Amino acid sequence: MIRAVLDTNVVISGLLKPTGTPGSILKSLRFGSFTIVFSRELIDEIAAVLSYPKLKRKYRRGRKDFEAIAGLFALRGDLVEIEERVRVCRDPNDDFLIETALAGKADFLVSGDKALLSLRKIRGISILTPAAFIASVVKDQAK
Repeated sequence: MIRAVLDTNVVISGLLKPTGTPGSILKSLRFGSFTIVFSRELIDEIAAVLSYPKLKRKYRRGRKDFEAIAGLFALRGDLVEIEERVRVCRDPNDDFLIETALAGKADFLVSGDKALLSLRKIRGISILTPAAFIASVVKDQAK
């Protein structure tokens, strides 16, 4: 089974535009196409973003959405403890995503963040755009 970390930007985009590529990733997760690898740090960041006043006003997103994502992660995911600290991203605030992927022995880290995507691969973990990831999931399901 494919194991993947989804960056907060992918999760939030999937909630805001369920018909877009990130929305397709969340749909694939609901259907059990892959296992989500997540950490407390990732859950905390998703909760923080969903509490932004602008997001609440503009998209009417908030507590219910967080509960839905938390439930989906609990159903289809693997909560991991970060054991190793790394400093590899241009943006040090993104290092926790790589740490989560390493702790969970993820195959992929899916992000729209250019700083992460520029790394391409780290210790066998491919860092992909949402479009490249969904193509990999679909390809694997066809086998």
